[in-house]
Amino acid sequence: MENKTQSYHVIAIGGAVMHNMALELQAHGHHVTGSDDEIFDPAKSRLEAAGLLPARCGWFPEKVHDQLDGIILGMHARADNPELIKAQQLGLPIYSFPEFVYRHAQNKKRIVIGGSHGKTTSTAMLMHVLKVCGLDFDYLVGSQLSGFERMVKLSDAPLMIIEGDEYLTSALHPVPKFHVYKPHLAMLTGVAWDHVNVFPTFDNYVSQFDIFLKTLQPDARWFWYAGDPDLAKLAQQSQFSNQAYREPSFISSAEGCTVHVNDSDYPLSIFGRHNLQNAAGVALLAAELGIDSHSFWTAMQSFTGTAKRLEKVFESESAVVYRDFAHAPSKVKATVQAVREQYPNDNLIAVFELHTYSSLQPDFLPGYRDTLSPANHAFVLYDPHVFELKRMPVPEYGYISAQIGECTEFNQPEALQNAVNEAWDNGRKNVILLMSSGNLGGLKPEDFLRA
Repeated sequence: MENKTQSYHVIAIGGAVMHNMALELQAHGHHVTGSDDEIFDPAKSRLEAAGLLPARCGWFPEKVHDQLDGIILGMHARADNPELIKAQQLGLPIYSFPEFVYRHAQNKKRIVIGGSHGKTTSTAMLMHVLKVCGLDFDYLVGSQLSGFERMVKLSDAPLMIIEGDEYLTSALHPVPKFHVYKPHLAMLTGVAWDHVNVFPTFDNYVSQFDIFLKTLQPDARWFWYAGDPDLAKLAQQSQFSNQAYREPSFISSAEGCTVHVNDSDYPLSIFGRHNLQNAAGVALLAAELGIDSHSFWTAMQSFTGTAKRLEKVFESESAVVYRDFAHAPSKVKATVQAVREQYPNDNLIAVFELHTYSSLQPDFLPGYRDTLSPANHAFVLYDPHVFELKRMPVPEYGYISAQIGECTEFNQPEALQNAVNEAWDNGRKNVILLMSSGNLGGLKPEDFLRA
């Protein structure tokens, strides 16, 4: 981190990573201002507590002046943003947050974890293990993690752990974020078509991972999940040293699962085959950083997961509630299957909200077919207003359930809540799985518990 005090203006300061970046810069003594057209909690409360919350929402070119050392530009800001235009007119340095992160970390060893699913959890696993093992590192991760003050850390540490998102960097530099970081070590969890508004075909989407692998440093190594045929093709073509991984032997238990590695057993709090696949890949990254297998799996015993990634939010004798960020078909499938394997004989009620641009696309919907089938009851929620906001036709009732199969659809949160209530089984434990990248129509996890 720069020793000299700098002055930055953050355009779109209300974003999850953007407000954490602003807080981290301020914590290092830099002067920070920002703007956004809307700011919600937790960003709003955290910015207010730090004295960084803008007095008014909106864009104000007068906040941009020639005394600034740089502009940090969020993806939420469009190319015609008046503050951005003012910064361009003044010739100020303008960085997207990935570009700013790379600028900070260009003399560090950079470890990037990417993939269509599991990258946040995998990044969190590596961060947790490094912390337990006493290594000093910077990081960028897409979720607030227990034991870490912010989602971004910028210091003098020799390493930086980066969650490598394939979504676009900024309006000025519309390339995937993970193309910017140029890692020394990398891991890819899998490839499953996502972000169809940006990558209109699967081949186009896969090509972004191929480009990423070409950005690796000359002596880089990378690791990949052996069960993904597209990663296998990329590995075969890659000029860099690479190694595949699979999940270790494991047994599910009421508390989580126990993995068997090198003749030793390690009880873990997490569960799900996909989580153990991710952990096996992270173990290889950790080994490259000097952490042996026993130390890795021992440290993993205290890893409890990340927010909204198979996060247990309630449990009693009659019910347990999990929430998950799953929104793409591969994520929904893996999450539902993991919960079913963990609770094979219980009443599984799966609730999925169609919310992202991709998930609402007619050509994308069939990808969800049968992803909910392991559940005893499968419910899908969508908000007609979201379709209207995205300038898409609102589907006729019955269309979504016909595309996805084996589910009941709802366009009113109250009707969904009643259906979950009616699906309750008094003779078995009720496992309620809430999957959404939105807010489930304003419903809270406790709203799904039978009164």
